Amino acid sequence: MDETASYPPIEPSNFDLIVVGTGLPEAILAAAASAAGKSVLHLDPNPSYGSHYASLPLQEFTSYIESQSSDSSPISRPDTDSGYTRVGIATRSMYSSVEITSYSAEPLEQSRKFNIDLSGPRVLMCADAMIDLILKSEVNQYMEFKGIDGSFISDGEGNLENVPDSRSAIFKDRKLSFTEKNQLMRFFKLVQGHLEAAAGGGGGEQSSESRSISEQDLESPFSEFLSKMGLSPKLKSIVLYAIAMADYDQENRDVGKSVLKTKDGIDRLALYHSSVGRFPNAPGAMIYPIYGQGELPQAFCRRAAVKGCIYVLRMPVNSLLMDKASGSCKGVCLASEQELFSHKLILAPSFAVQSPFPHSSPDTRDFGLRNTTEKLARSICISKHSLKLDVANCLIFFPPRSLFPEQVAAIHVLQLSSNVAVCPSGMFLTYLSAICEDDDQGKKLLHAAINVLFQAPVSGSSANNNSAENQSETGDARPALLWSVFYTQELAKFQDVLDNIICTPMPDGSPYYHDLLGATEKIFQELYSGEEFFPKSTSSEEGAGQELED
Repeated sequence: MDETASYPPIEPSNFDLIVVGTGLPEAILAAAASAAGKSVLHLDPNPSYGSHYASLPLQEFTSYIESQSSDSSPISRPDTDSGYTRVGIATRSMYSSVEITSYSAEPLEQSRKFNIDLSGPRVLMCADAMIDLILKSEVNQYMEFKGIDGSFISDGEGNLENVPDSRSAIFKDRKLSFTEKNQLMRFFKLVQGHLEAAAGGGGGEQSSESRSISEQDLESPFSEFLSKMGLSPKLKSIVLYAIAMADYDQENRDVGKSVLKTKDGIDRLALYHSSVGRFPNAPGAMIYPIYGQGELPQAFCRRAAVKGCIYVLRMPVNSLLMDKASGSCKGVCLASEQELFSHKLILAPSFAVQSPFPHSSPDTRDFGLRNTTEKLARSICISKHSLKLDVANCLIFFPPRSLFPEQVAAIHVLQLSSNVAVCPSGMFLTYLSAICEDDDQGKKLLHAAINVLFQAPVSGSSANNNSAENQSETGDARPALLWSVFYTQELAKFQDVLDNIICTPMPDGSPYYHDLLGATEKIFQELYSGEEFFPKSTSSEEGAGQELED
């Protein structure tokens, strides 16, 4: 029996905004519109919140990515008698090259104890705009966080070194020479002086000018500026890839990828250092939501519901209602055949719409989709031992060329433990990601990193492999893999074809939320120009200085 047939009609049938999909951008937009006093209907065909930003138990996770690795065709529906053309809507594949390998039955036996992020690895910087929004919108009352214990960077020889990201960390780092410590301290002092001068802090106009980094230097490549400041190659790698978190090789101009300017690099350093110690219960720069990143969209959905947003899960949208005269979208038709109306519609990026335009080819779909040459390779590994002794939750960075000469993209790794409630006690969950041009390049990148970090081979299924039990006998210090998955995610971008239909951004390759939030806020301003993005309340102002719960 069709579940949708048992749903009572949704009342009312007219809304200021209809949102399809409960991913993080859609959840934020629904909450922001509800906070602005708009009537909002939020729909999702899935049984749980989060869409491509969800955190799922192991078996549900594998089912979801496999179901999202192929397109579905739009269902043909007859036009209505009310003057609307029904334009079919379907799902577009978000993932490809899904490879699941099980080395032990143990993870699947405890499937319900996992909360696996679909969009990992991802953390929150303590001073990032996302944290400010969490406090401002008061969704922090629905969430708890835990600090990331530390960051490490590959030295290119299979070793993971500490990232000295603060004054105390620099002094304590035994792997840095006395000269390197002085170089790094002088550089951080220079950056701090520039930021204070830019903010107009103390010392008078002449002093501020002398402490500022010149405009010419600010527009130059960050890697060149670091060389100019006398930083060694080792320190440059730390600053570029573990603190500024550049995606591509910044030393090789032939790569032709994104070059980080000094002004942007300085901004990233400022964000990082202002994040360190912002919250007493998270002394480092980064935190992670307990129960997984899927708690974020769910928290914003809860906030939207408090403000009057109506939620209906397990309810597919089969078609859009297009006005026959104007060609504009007037609403949606649900799988239950109910028609709902709104002059504004937000679609998650996983939805494909048959083109409603008369001059388009008959089989044209994905209107608004603009392909890019990039994809995002992702992998998730389950093991019984930590990648670093006595470290539960940490970030690891593999800079370009640290694994093989042709490696042009940095690889981000996030290890999480059971103390953030994402896996059973005694197990560890490790996420890896890298931007790539195609699936084969993505596999090469992540497989190389996995082979450095873990003991088991990446490819080939061996359900009876007892490498976990034999780890101590082999003398290999690397953790043994129990289970792994590899998949690539599309990174297509969208352009709005109709004024009242907007597609939200796909999960990006950044390890934090700055760019995603910026794109989401821009959509809100397009929808409601002049409206405040989450008006401040008295309680949110009072809570801004409080700790996030640990």
